[in-house]
Amino acid sequence: MKYTQLGRTGLKVGRLVLGTMNFGPQTDETDSHTIMDAALDAGINLFDTANVYGWGENKGRTEEIIGNWFAKGGDRRDKVVLATKVYANMGTEDEAWPNHDKLSALNIRRAVEASLKRLRTDHIDLYQFHHVDRNTPVEEIWQAIDVLIQQGKILYAGSSNFPGWKIAQANERAGRLGMVGLVSEQCLYNLAERRAEMEVVPAAQEYGLGVIPWSPLHGGLLGGVIKKEVEGGRRASGRSADALTSTSVRAQVQAYEDLLDKHGLEPGEVALAWLLTRPGVTGPIVGPRTAEQLASALRAVELELSEELLAELDGIFPGPGPAPEAFAW
Repeated sequence: MKYTQLGRTGLKVGRLVLGTMNFGPQTDETDSHTIMDAALDAGINLFDTANVYGWGENKGRTEEIIGNWFAKGGDRRDKVVLATKVYANMGTEDEAWPNHDKLSALNIRRAVEASLKRLRTDHIDLYQFHHVDRNTPVEEIWQAIDVLIQQGKILYAGSSNFPGWKIAQANERAGRLGMVGLVSEQCLYNLAERRAEMEVVPAAQEYGLGVIPWSPLHGGLLGGVIKKEVEGGRRASGRSADALTSTSVRAQVQAYEDLLDKHGLEPGEVALAWLLTRPGVTGPIVGPRTAEQLASALRAVELELSEELLAELDGIFPGPGPAPEAFAW
């Protein structure tokens, strides 16, 4: 496994990030533990979760599964760079009190204590704001984070789904308070969705944030979805199915699959390998439901894409162009 640094930190992390969103809802605890063991053995050491994962009545279940894995010992916790998130209301629909969500100092304080308990650890390495909170002053958020850092309950703060201007605002305010600020940003970024290249990635690079793309296969659209339909009768679902109703998108995906078939390459592995060539990217999040899916993702780390192939991929899925030049008419 190749390693890099996580933004402006001293943390060394693998070029893939283990996403745990499926642990609980789709993958049971035993299989989840098997996947985590395999990921750590392969050199993936940044594990990403969120307090809300498990969803619905099972909010928090994913953190519990990770906590039970840590409790098995074997230096599991010491070897992992642990990332979780705060924002969602963790109560049931009938218990959704107004101060039990988002990024108020009160909710951050409550949420971190609950996550630490579920994760069965005394600290979180990377505590991430899951979404922008338009109603809480940035200074209040940083005050709460500073207290948690001083208490040793978190080491660093990161963002998720932040626009470029919000990254700039958050880090400018942090700088005035003498704080490190955000060290990472999780954003939607893949071959089929490259808008992050306009402002989010440039802002992250300017302020020294590591970029951690989520949905690197764009909900399965870049994972050989048309070929699976043809060969196995497995129809696309969710975001992939919606996207393929567009004639132009379907033509793009077909051209993508035809190109990689000509080179003897797997679409999902190429989509991950492409992200690893992008400036500023720390590592894409992979969310395997099975050990086999993890093994496929690991092959992408060793996959070298030629300049010719990269140019052909750009031709099929063109990016917005470099900022600020791309803003000009």
